[in-house]
Amino acid sequence: MNTRESLYKLEETANHYMQVLEQFSMEQLQRQPNEEAWSLGQMVQHLINSALYMHLRNVELCMDASGGSAEPDGVKTEAGMALFEQGSFPPVRIQVPPSPQYTPAQPTSKELLVQGLNTVIQRMREVEPTLESANRSNTVAHPRFGGMNATEWFLLIEMHYRHHLLQLGRLKEFLYA
Repeated sequence: MNTRESLYKLEETANHYMQVLEQFSMEQLQRQPNEEAWSLGQMVQHLINSALYMHLRNVELCMDASGGSAEPDGVKTEAGMALFEQGSFPPVRIQVPPSPQYTPAQPTSKELLVQGLNTVIQRMREVEPTLESANRSNTVAHPRFGGMNATEWFLLIEMHYRHHLLQLGRLKEFLYA
């Protein structure tokens, strides 16, 4: 998938998340299936935060002309190579133990979640045309996937949003039960 297609798919998926948010009350968006599982609101907050503060930040670091924060030709892990060959995360549940630095806070309003998703879309629209000029050898390491360049970090956002559709399905089942 090229960056233009990825942007289109991301917009489609983010709009789907916004439509789903409208189906539930704030209390439902904060309801967790169990102590260790995220609520639907926390999951959406995770998508927003990871796109804005990790993925897009790393796109910018890779595009920095001085290359000061990027490393040249960072090596992808086996998982990173598989991710980009398949164009998606494997359809498996990924669980990270709860922690203050990783577990998203409960959202305070639907409006802020919608605003956050719209901010991600807007930032992606701004960044996408600039990727053509990115130096593909400037990489920033992902903790699981290894060295990724600006385009790969950009593509990862759409894959990440799409991957969480599986969790969305589980959470909707829980909330409708």
